[in-house]
Amino acid sequence: MSESRQPEAPEDDWREQYWKRNLRLMVGLLVVWFAVSFGAGILFVEQLNEIVIADFPLGFWFAQQGAIYTFVVLILIYALRMDRLDAEFGVDERDAEGKRL
Repeated sequence: MSESRQPEAPEDDWREQYWKRNLRLMVGLLVVWFAVSFGAGILFVEQLNEIVIADFPLGFWFAQQGAIYTFVVLILIYALRMDRLDAEFGVDERDAEGKRL
């Protein structure tokens, strides 16, 4: 017996586009987070430690605080961009007057 796969319905095409754009956003933000937390906090810490701000080496600051601040900012960016993406695809959680449900 052979399994025949039916082509996806055209109305599901927006879901595929939505998911692709969501994944592209997530991967981009994760790359930034990796670069800041691993790169600045581990790989380039010696070079960054040569820069001192308020008696703290910059590499130490990135390892202790910078990665956390970056993560919080990335969460904010993700939430705002996903809100815009949801509105673009018509799956946002707002009523006809524009108020959140």
